[in-house]
Amino acid sequence: MVKIYLVGISCVGKSTIGELLAMELDFVFYDFDKEIEKYFGKPIECMQEKFLFPHSYREETRIVLRELLNKKGNSVIASCPSGLRDVYLREYKKSKENKENTLISIHISDKPENILERLTFYDIESRLLNKKLSEKEKRLYLKEIKKEITFFKKFNNRADYEFNIEGLKLDKIPKCLIDFLESKNEEFKRYIRQRITQRSGYI
Repeated sequence: MVKIYLVGISCVGKSTIGELLAMELDFVFYDFDKEIEKYFGKPIECMQEKFLFPHSYREETRIVLRELLNKKGNSVIASCPSGLRDVYLREYKKSKENKENTLISIHISDKPENILERLTFYDIESRLLNKKLSEKEKRLYLKEIKKEITFFKKFNNRADYEFNIEGLKLDKIPKCLIDFLESKNEEFKRYIRQRITQRSGYI
């Protein structure tokens, strides 16, 4: 089984890229946050409000990550900014030890100005809000994005690879990412070759 685990800061594009990548590879796609909401039957904001500390929230929801990482079949998982941090990191490492899994983690990165353009806002019920930022708000959010990149750098550096999407058109990213993985990861390269061989056998 091949599992591609995407990490990166909020609004860098993990879910959008993950879904497109899964379609390109014919894998199943999972959005970690949405899977948490399905599992517990509550919006993320409501879940997080239950806990005094973010670590307690991660401790509670680690079971969802465990199940996703150990599901049968090939998949792409879009994780959260803390995807390679404390209890989530431990779940990731345990799954990586599973010989049946080829688990590959990729840190998706981009420049702060591009991330600012992709900012999305949700209410407490996880409903998308149509919010237009003022120039002053844009400056403040850009500052926060830069802080978040710095803070999560030590966690995202634990990923197997970093893939920077700056300058890439969205529809080109999945193919570029597949080519990147083939050049970097022998197990993934072997999987792609086997898939090509199997498909050519059907012709």
